[in-house]
Amino acid sequence: MSTISTLNNLIETLKDGQAGFRAAAEDITDSRLKKLFSEYSLQRSRFAGELQSLVQSLGESDPANSGSVAGAVHRGWINLKAALMSKDEHAVLAECERGEDVAVAAYRKVMDDPDLPANVRATVEKQFAEVKTTHDHVRNLRDSLVAH
Repeated sequence: MSTISTLNNLIETLKDGQAGFRAAAEDITDSRLKKLFSEYSLQRSRFAGELQSLVQSLGESDPANSGSVAGAVHRGWINLKAALMSKDEHAVLAECERGEDVAVAAYRKVMDDPDLPANVRATVEKQFAEVKTTHDHVRNLRDSLVAH
């Protein structure tokens, strides 16, 4: 798989995460989670924009600019709406974490590419560190709700 298609797949994953966190922010009642999910949605938008610029610098004039409907199913965000409708914060956090599991795996796959240009690798590794922190924070929030 070419670097461009690998990055386009990662952009789609980020766009799915952006939409998932935005939906969670819109529908959750807890103001602290609402703010956090909004921040994570904006983070994913920013990361996708950085990768879109890199894809363009590699010669692709039309980088991915949305998540894929079919891809969202595979990217862990499909059950989020049901969790949101249930108003169960633990279920919402569990679904967000499931989406984050997919994002972490997608970043690891990109970083495994031995042909990744150095400037692309630097950006992907920096983003991965933040995505991993987000994943762990969402997981810890989920686990803290179980403890109560």
